[in-house]
Amino acid sequence: MKKEALLYEKIDHKTRCKVCQRLCYIEPGNRGYCLTRENIDGKIYSLIYGSASSWAVDPVEKKPLFHFYPGSLVYSLGTVGCNFRCKHCQNWTISQAIIDSIETREIMPEEAIEIAKEYNCKSIAWTYNEPTIWLEYTLDCAKLARKNNLKSIYVTNGYMTLETLELIAPNLDAANIDLKGMSDKFYRHLCNARVDPVLENILWMYDQDIHLEITNLIIPGYNDSEESLRDLIKFMSEEVGNEVPLHFTRFMPHYKMSDVSPTPLETLLKAQKMAIEAGMKYVYVGNVPGIDGENTYCWQCGELLLERNGFGIGVNKLETLKECFKCGAKIDIVN
Repeated sequence: MKKEALLYEKIDHKTRCKVCQRLCYIEPGNRGYCLTRENIDGKIYSLIYGSASSWAVDPVEKKPLFHFYPGSLVYSLGTVGCNFRCKHCQNWTISQAIIDSIETREIMPEEAIEIAKEYNCKSIAWTYNEPTIWLEYTLDCAKLARKNNLKSIYVTNGYMTLETLELIAPNLDAANIDLKGMSDKFYRHLCNARVDPVLENILWMYDQDIHLEITNLIIPGYNDSEESLRDLIKFMSEEVGNEVPLHFTRFMPHYKMSDVSPTPLETLLKAQKMAIEAGMKYVYVGNVPGIDGENTYCWQCGELLLERNGFGIGVNKLETLKECFKCGAKIDIVN
């Protein structure tokens, strides 16, 4: 469904989209880099308003969000397109598709909220592909969610403009940001993007008290060096906040990087150890079944507080608490 975009400006015969950091200049009849925004007679229109390619009721841990209403359900929605071109994208069949060539279902904001309530979801999330390019729709949904006592979540690459953040932030409760690496070389080579806007947006969202969790997919030979890991951990512990949950996840061969080996377990555990030693309170290892890398322990005494089995919750000693029952340390969690 087409809807006039919220953030754009006219410059001579072109229009400039101001939703993400690409700031695309779009001539009449053309589309921006994400292929979801088109210049029609001098105005930019979103071509994907309400157009869902994917939808599901998920555990919130799947986002992953481990410190935001653990064990609750979230109604997850995705559309088509992306403002990145990640060579390792797991959802490339929708993120690299164009709206003209893929079947979608129209789910208007009112219906999305009703479905979320019907399935007793605590929140609604825009995920599977980049929610920034779905700004008009996610904003309308988030405003309606707030009125219906539902929380709103972005699972994002963090490449939006400040104007976009200022629009969505008052109605955004949580975000998992994929911090893919710490160098422009990595971002340019694998994603055709830059790293600085992502770092700036992480800091901005943290300052706005949006619940943040950060995911870093460790790819062998690309962002797994000790220097790269140290830089990321230093940024998190010294510039963001040591209470922000950090997820190191295992890369599996996919899309245009099917020839790259899976991340060795020892690399993930090394990254976790480095982060804990640097003062990070909650560091998780994901996409590795059979280890306890996704359990929540007290950062002060090491007591098991929340046990996760896959995406399910086992032991949960934080259901009504925000402190360790054993030593009394404050646990940074939204419950």
